[in-house]
Amino acid sequence: MRIAIITGSTRQGRKSEAVAQWVHDLAVRRGDAEYEVLDIARFGLPLFDEAVPPAVAPGTLPHTTRWAEAIRGFDAFVFVTPEYNHGTSGALKNAIDFLYEEWHGKAAGFVGYGVAGGTRAVEQLRLIMGNLRVADVSPQVSLSLFTDFTDMTALSPAPHQEQAVTAMLDEVAAWGGALRALRAPAGAAAA
Repeated sequence: MRIAIITGSTRQGRKSEAVAQWVHDLAVRRGDAEYEVLDIARFGLPLFDEAVPPAVAPGTLPHTTRWAEAIRGFDAFVFVTPEYNHGTSGALKNAIDFLYEEWHGKAAGFVGYGVAGGTRAVEQLRLIMGNLRVADVSPQVSLSLFTDFTDMTALSPAPHQEQAVTAMLDEVAAWGGALRALRAPAGAAAA
């Protein structure tokens, strides 16, 4: 099973790289899946620029097909999201909106961070995931800029946060595996 840990910010000075790497470091110790950090900044996605929405037809532009190929290969996701103005980042929402079928039948967990632990950003993402036929798991990680970062800058998670990551990853891995039947090509289950 392959699980992507997706960074949710592209801005300079972002914290999502450090948070995603921390989650990755904890995840690889588990040995239950292949975990990979997927940095949306490295894909260079512009604001959505395809001729039609992905629910109508797959994108055809090179940046879209490269992003689609990356996402298609994963069984589940962990979204690392900042909270900006009570919501997720525009960069993450834009990256999600480039694709449609590539998300279907997979699982997702969330790591939010911000003044209020990113909880409102995660709630937005849960609504989006439902429309994309992604099973989102209940346990989530909420990192406070006040208690899980030094001077609101450097990541220094409180000890209990490791347990929160473990609980979230337990569910993501379980659901990612359980949903394989939905992702199997027609007739593959009968073979």
